[in-house]
Amino acid sequence: MVNFAGIEALEELMTRPSAELSADLARAPGDILVLGVGGKMGPTLARMAKRAAPDRRVIGVARFSEKGLREKLAAQGVECIACDLLDRAALERLPRAPNLVFMAGHKFGAAGNTAFTWAMNVRVPYMVADTFRDARTVVFSTACVYPFAEVTGPGAPESAPTLPPPGDYATSCVGREKAFEYGSLTHGTPGRLLRLEYAIDMRYGVLHDVAAKVFAGRPVDVTMGHVNVIWQGDANEHALRLLAHCTTPASPLNVSGPEVVSVRSLAGEFGKRFGRKAVVTGNEAPTAWLVDSRAAQQLLGAPRVPLATMIDWQADWISRGLPGLGKPTHFETRDGKY
Repeated sequence: MVNFAGIEALEELMTRPSAELSADLARAPGDILVLGVGGKMGPTLARMAKRAAPDRRVIGVARFSEKGLREKLAAQGVECIACDLLDRAALERLPRAPNLVFMAGHKFGAAGNTAFTWAMNVRVPYMVADTFRDARTVVFSTACVYPFAEVTGPGAPESAPTLPPPGDYATSCVGREKAFEYGSLTHGTPGRLLRLEYAIDMRYGVLHDVAAKVFAGRPVDVTMGHVNVIWQGDANEHALRLLAHCTTPASPLNVSGPEVVSVRSLAGEFGKRFGRKAVVTGNEAPTAWLVDSRAAQQLLGAPRVPLATMIDWQADWISRGLPGLGKPTHFETRDGKY
């Protein structure tokens, strides 16, 4: 089993490109522009892109409010441009590239700042879809655009209607998709809408949240009792590979692991590894935000890192007191208020 020495070892493995990624990027030539590179997944996606295509420009755009992030990305060969994407004039000054990965958005704090949430999740996408109409575009979306699915089934397929449960975040995410869909229909922009269900990084994510609570002896709420998860390196790789699999008009693709994962069982597995009894609270609802990711696996193959390995890695990371990001997923939320 891999035992990560620390953050650099984790990120080195997470950003290691596969032969399949290099082959797909060869079919999507040109520079790569990443809008919203400053989020939880953006830095490792940009680094992976640069490692997979070292002769191309990989340009990361964000506000860069996190201290040291811009310098770290620059040292990895990623060109960085500070930009407020809500500023239309600044957006239009950005360089054009044949490939665009859109990762910007607003989730946590959405319930208390709904106007900003709608601006980031709907207004910015409309402007980006218009400004970068000539770029192959992969858009990070979410399972939250779907209604809850029965936990006994495979999850929502791409053909399911996008009628999310209440909440400004989920509803505005449907708006984000519609903005890019409209841009694709209007301008003929090839694209993909990547409906992601819970990326896993040892420093945050559903596994981190559950493991940290079990390790500390705190109860794990199992009301939202089932999830899908995928290793962040696999999610980023799939996003980048989709640049070679865009459609016109843009079409959705669910990206996650193949399993419907019981949160109660996760707590039990971490309890075994930590040598302590997991404490759970609540009763599992019969529905949850779940996606059927079989189409992605048929197109891109199964995720490289299986669930059991992620659990082992996460338990080791937590037990050694390695750092987290302090950004809980709030996966327990069922009312859409983040």
